[in-house]
Amino acid sequence: MSGAVLEGQASFALRGHNPDVLTCIANLSNDEVFTPPELANQMLDTVADAWADANDGAVIWQNPDVTFLDPFTKSGVFLREIVSRLTEGLAEAIPDLQERVDHILTKQVYGIGITQLTALLARRSVYCSKDATGPHSIAKSFDRDWGNIWFERTEHTWAGDRCAYCPANRLSYERGDKLETHAYAFTHAIEIRARLARMFGADVQFDVIVGNPPYQLSDGGAGASAMPIYHRFVQQAKALQPRLLSMIVPSRWMAGGRGLDEFRTEMLGDPHIAALVDYPLATDAFSGIEIKGGVCYFLRIDSHTGGTDVTLIRGGERSGPTRRALDEFDVFVRDPRAVDILHKVLAHGDVPLTARVSAWRPFAFNSDFKDFHAEAGTDDLVLHYVRPGKRLTAYVARSRVTRGDELIGAWKLFVPEGFNGGDGVPHQIVGKPILAGPGEVCTGTYLAVGPFSSEQIAERVLRYYSTRFFRFLVSLRKITQHTGRSTFAWVPEQPWDRDWTDEELYEKYGLNEEEIAFIESQIKPMMLDSEATDE
Repeated sequence: MSGAVLEGQASFALRGHNPDVLTCIANLSNDEVFTPPELANQMLDTVADAWADANDGAVIWQNPDVTFLDPFTKSGVFLREIVSRLTEGLAEAIPDLQERVDHILTKQVYGIGITQLTALLARRSVYCSKDATGPHSIAKSFDRDWGNIWFERTEHTWAGDRCAYCPANRLSYERGDKLETHAYAFTHAIEIRARLARMFGADVQFDVIVGNPPYQLSDGGAGASAMPIYHRFVQQAKALQPRLLSMIVPSRWMAGGRGLDEFRTEMLGDPHIAALVDYPLATDAFSGIEIKGGVCYFLRIDSHTGGTDVTLIRGGERSGPTRRALDEFDVFVRDPRAVDILHKVLAHGDVPLTARVSAWRPFAFNSDFKDFHAEAGTDDLVLHYVRPGKRLTAYVARSRVTRGDELIGAWKLFVPEGFNGGDGVPHQIVGKPILAGPGEVCTGTYLAVGPFSSEQIAERVLRYYSTRFFRFLVSLRKITQHTGRSTFAWVPEQPWDRDWTDEELYEKYGLNEEEIAFIESQIKPMMLDSEATDE
């Protein structure tokens, strides 16, 4: 509902404006992204279809008893569109327009603002006034200025240096009244149902919960270090036991993300996830916003079991919906075309390469390690490190190395722990490797792959690493720029009696022309040379 004009004593008309103001506002940050009206309406269409399927074709917007909650409203777009749909759908049940809108706003539609600013914005979007009791408000029955869109400043609960409810660092977020705390009321509660009853003055059972939660929070680490928080909103919403739950969140949970292992297991094993719409390119959902790994929205239906309808949208290409079991693997393979290839590879029963891949910081040095020198001393080791845009070498005392003894005297590969390159396809997936010999070590910028008994075998592994086949299998588990040991879990070790090529690998695993074409549409060639960089 984008506007209202009073006409006569009690009636008024809801009128759409072009352009919609909510398509024009800028996002506050990548943490709190405003939902475009078009995307919000797609999600609400999915909700409506699910309600009809579960209720003998009934139209949810014609039901005066269904309750809706957006527990992290920002622009108010979800609530606004729900009100607009209900206003039209309830015209027969409640003919008087003013009575109908009062009923919808006071008894059916609820929101929780995530900041004071967004709460005011949401009230303006829904009530046409930041004061629900003001003269310009289209609601006439509220006795509180915030109506049913609640916001009060919430403080973190400190347990030492961290909040007990979220990743907030005390040093960064214990702040004065003039700054937002980013302590979100919906997640800063143990008994969420009781908390909502105190907010709205009644123990409301919400039939539908829908929205777009905050995504991450700085954890007080270096640079742009941040921890995800969106999963906490999903878990709290589930605790309210709505009949339908739909949220749009980053897709990182599918195969990675800091602190998301438990949540990933929970989501993949949830039999009530009825639909999943995945955008590997976040810009397909949020214009101009880059979110590494993309975004997705899901629909959870409390009465649903029997698989998930998965739709993949990339650019102008839409694949699905395809009915899938989310828990087939320990991570979610996003494209169903990749699943058939993976089945063929795993059917061989080869030992995975993970046994040769180090953990992060293979020699215990951080990426920003600085205690090295330019001239070699007695018993010094060659150190590979990176400074912006450049791969460099220096020397470090052998006594400084406290980890990775089995790698120091052997041949190995150093492979970049991080590689960006964008989310478009075809993609390189991983950075170019370094062939490293005995007496060479690296900082935490790299992982180490080895040890290998000879230079020849290490060179063959390097060429294998550069194949599209190898990097395609890595891509199925690498959803962000970071590479860890687990991302190599589906890469099979090979006999190192030859230099493996893509053609030989395709033949070994029985891939057909269509599967080969798919791999080569996703993965671009990697050229190996002595001037290798991460670009």
